[in-house]
Amino acid sequence: MVANATGCSSIYGGNLPVTPWSKNHEGRGPAWSNSLFEDNAEFGLGFRLAADKHLDLARSLARRLQDKLGADLVEEVLTAPQTRESEIRAQRDRVAALVERLQTLRADPVAKDLLSVVDHLVRRSIWIVGGDGWAYDIGYGGLDHVLSTGRDINVLVLDTEVYSNTGGQASKATPLGATAKFAAAGKRVPRKDLALQAIAYGNVYVAQVAMGANAQQTLLTFREAEAYPGPSLILAYCHCIAHGIDMQHGMRQQDLAVASGYWPLFRYNPIMRSIGQNPFRLDSPRPTIPFRDYAYNEIRYRALAQTRPEEAAALLATAQDMVKEKYRTYEEMAGWSPSRFPAIRTSESAEVLPLS
Repeated sequence: MVANATGCSSIYGGNLPVTPWSKNHEGRGPAWSNSLFEDNAEFGLGFRLAADKHLDLARSLARRLQDKLGADLVEEVLTAPQTRESEIRAQRDRVAALVERLQTLRADPVAKDLLSVVDHLVRRSIWIVGGDGWAYDIGYGGLDHVLSTGRDINVLVLDTEVYSNTGGQASKATPLGATAKFAAAGKRVPRKDLALQAIAYGNVYVAQVAMGANAQQTLLTFREAEAYPGPSLILAYCHCIAHGIDMQHGMRQQDLAVASGYWPLFRYNPIMRSIGQNPFRLDSPRPTIPFRDYAYNEIRYRALAQTRPEEAAALLATAQDMVKEKYRTYEEMAGWSPSRFPAIRTSESAEVLPLS
């Protein structure tokens, strides 16, 4: 079940008849709906609360009918693990067998009630999806509340670092030195670190991914988040036309963001602590290129260098220092030995990707 904040993702997600939310050959797929910026997290929490209430009701009714339905089958249905896809498929088969037996008891009002909620005995996956304008800004209060509940909810933030859908205004995710509407002279403060704020709870699965840099790490992250029995937050780097790039080079730009150290890839899994391991895993190598070689492929950085070169140079130097500082913070969290950073290749001018 997907709760989608209004924005770019809801536009291409709900633009029928073309939609990325499809069903498989068995006719199964996600149930999707979108809500406003300011309440999408609460909207998704409502999905979880409703599903949990229906599950509690189904479990209670099944227990009341176990003598008529078969105690062994009911016990299997109520205790079977449902983490892996194969386990969920096996649970669907068990529930189908339960429904067959319920059909013979339709005259029983308890059986009739159980039939109305029996599908909830198959674990429901709840995802809340939205952009940085929602997650970092307008809807942050609701997002923070959802993460604090400890409920089994997954959050995916498609981070374009700007309010893309409404014209490219700066958001709290807009990086230092980048230009945007309402930050035409370059953003003068660093972007908000939503990941560290979520990690501070200690019981939230938190990860940062960039599919263009490491598709395997992205897949592993989604699998771990789905399996984690609590709140999870995935921050996904998303290239955007508002960055001022040729979109066919978007995946390469994601790779450069990681290579520069600007967008480290990591996973914070609280379960690891329970087995005596560090819950924080840093999945990307130390920076190998200067921040400039990533940033100046984009008009949002390069434009300031053309109009205010001295200010742009100062902001670029500050941004480079902050990249190193942030990466050292993550290294310490991962338990890596302190680094002086390997020699980063420097250049008078960055390798610029074509814009058209």
